[in-house]
Amino acid sequence: MPDLRTNLYDLTREELRLLLVRWGFSPVHAARLWSYLYLGLADSFDAMPELPAKARDRLAAAAGIGMLPTALATDSADGFTRKFLLALPDGERIETVLMRYTGRVTACVSSQVGCAMGCVFCATGQMGYTRHLTPGEIVAQAVHVARALRSPPPIQCQLLVDVVGKTHRGQHGPSGDPTPRLRNVVLMGMGEPLHNYDAVMHAVDILRDPNGLALGAERITLSTVGVVPGILRLAVEKRPLHLAVSLHAATQAERAALVPAAKKWPLDELMAACRTYSEATGRRIFYEWTLIEGQNDSADQARAVGHLLRGLPAQVNLIPLNPTAGYDGTPTRGEAAKRFQKILAEEFDLPSTVRQRRGIDIAAGCGQLAAG
Repeated sequence: MPDLRTNLYDLTREELRLLLVRWGFSPVHAARLWSYLYLGLADSFDAMPELPAKARDRLAAAAGIGMLPTALATDSADGFTRKFLLALPDGERIETVLMRYTGRVTACVSSQVGCAMGCVFCATGQMGYTRHLTPGEIVAQAVHVARALRSPPPIQCQLLVDVVGKTHRGQHGPSGDPTPRLRNVVLMGMGEPLHNYDAVMHAVDILRDPNGLALGAERITLSTVGVVPGILRLAVEKRPLHLAVSLHAATQAERAALVPAAKKWPLDELMAACRTYSEATGRRIFYEWTLIEGQNDSADQARAVGHLLRGLPAQVNLIPLNPTAGYDGTPTRGEAAKRFQKILAEEFDLPSTVRQRRGIDIAAGCGQLAAG
């Protein structure tokens, strides 16, 4: 049976305050509850001793802490990546990834069960769309990663964690505590975030709350396949987060072959929306380009990208193709990727990076997430 109680992770701090006031409790108790949820990362109402027993009883009867149990956790061989298969209340499953880098920890979170966009090289697109996630189910993934960071890391990455701890010492808790804090979230997991716009933005508001997980807007990145209405809505609302647009091809025909959503939102409409977004917000867009050997990694393709993005505030993120069972392409080799970058830089003054690969051996890389 579905749980009809209020999921506290669905609520902003103000919504939580209004709920407890409506129940007859002081706003002070709402502030304590919020701290327990996002600073203490409490997993039960019994773990909230500073709340009055009456408040805890009411919460237990009418609300729930929407934690997502781990069905399976898998660590990469180098220990820098952990992938969680999380169980949803209705029996569906999603994947969330914890990635460690020198100086930072990133959570890659999902916004849907499956995806309706159908990108041919993406495992999530290959599985199809099931449903949207709620704001609380999105928030719960970030909380899950934050809680996991309090556990000892795999031995293989202890040295990296030591570096992370020293880099941010004093920002993670008690003085001398080397435990890294979750500082970055990328909405690049399963699903298309702009297809689930309202829930995603509600979750972002919760994640950014300065009294909670306190993720800065500059540390949240949303990746879209090119949902034009969502990009235009972002432009109007001027939401301060990073936008990444999955490009992958520089002509309409080539892009539609890789990204079926391009048939609904053609390349010229997408680029017009991106221009509108950058003009309205003053922000650059990160354009993602999956490098597929022999298909979109030639010098001519690099020049086509340069011409397409000429005059726009842009950076190109080059992502060597990650293997999936439903697509037989192969990743571009290193020299071809360097040539691609060189052309972008020298001929078009376009900055670019080659995505640092994480968790490929456990199918936790870009385009590899699925629900099984």
